[in-house]
Amino acid sequence: MGIMRRRSHLSPYLSGLLTAVLLSGCAPTLQVHGNELDPELLAEIRAGESSRDDVIDLLGSPSSVAMFDGESWFYVSERTEKTAFFSPEIKERKVVVFRFDEDGVVSDIDSRGLDSARAIQPVDRETPTAGNEVTILEQLIGNFGRYNTDDDE
Repeated sequence: MGIMRRRSHLSPYLSGLLTAVLLSGCAPTLQVHGNELDPELLAEIRAGESSRDDVIDLLGSPSSVAMFDGESWFYVSERTEKTAFFSPEIKERKVVVFRFDEDGVVSDIDSRGLDSARAIQPVDRETPTAGNEVTILEQLIGNFGRYNTDDDE
């Protein structure tokens, strides 16, 4: 009878500990991706004064460069929060765009956040390809008799 009482006193502690362990697995995890810029370093860059080299020296390489003209540099950072097995939720996104003139001097600095993002809907169409559509049966037996022998030469 004394053993039974001892187990009954430990039971609430064990169940509380087990509950705490299970709930700690559901705590959200924060992740930061990209180039998170230091506001003090960003303030040192001035339009009309700073060059490409100044930007790289202070902020490092950009996340992306404009494809066609190369006169715009993008620094992108994003903070996401993920809870257990659910998809990550974007908490914060910053895009800082530096535009340069033909001499390589910063002409404009633009900063955008998550509030200016737009949802993009993918198109469901398929691109047609050249050639014939072949069935599985045609694929299986299509190559019988198609081989090169040394006798043909």
